[in-house]
Amino acid sequence: MRILKEKTIGLIIDIQERIFQVMTDSEKILKSISVLIEGLKILKVPIFFTEQYPKGLGPTIPQIATSLKGVPRYEKASFSCCDEPPIMLDLAASGTENVIIAGIESHVCVLQTAIDLKHNGYHPIVVEDCIASRNPNEKKIALERMQTEGIPITTCEAILFELLRYSNVPEFKQISKLIKENALKIC
Repeated sequence: MRILKEKTIGLIIDIQERIFQVMTDSEKILKSISVLIEGLKILKVPIFFTEQYPKGLGPTIPQIATSLKGVPRYEKASFSCCDEPPIMLDLAASGTENVIIAGIESHVCVLQTAIDLKHNGYHPIVVEDCIASRNPNEKKIALERMQTEGIPITTCEAILFELLRYSNVPEFKQISKLIKENALKIC
């Protein structure tokens, strides 16, 4: 299945202060998610983001919140974004088919959202280097479950170039520069 930017939306799940700091490889994940968000913005792919119980878990971390200024934000109490009617209504209204997923935790909110999106007729695509869990084994098992469920797994760089599709478009230089500038920081 080819992922076309005209039929795609990005979903950033729960990158919040009190839980992000305990994620495995949090700095690496932060850099990858930042690149993904900037790349989606360059490509004019709409983005939604969520916060799980922000009263208890805090707001989205400042580095990501700044990048998401002006982007629709949804508070949620459910683990799956699909159990929140405002998210599903706005997703349906967007006319999208594909949902690129980044966020935490891999084995809870990311996994449940991806499975439910697929069940609801969408094509979730999980960006492996943009998801995290506290325990690396939880992420590993979540990725295996997603693959068993038929949910594609990709990387930040791969999805941005797939959405870009051509090297002779104006966005190519911007995406290439974004990837190159951050390649050493991410590794």
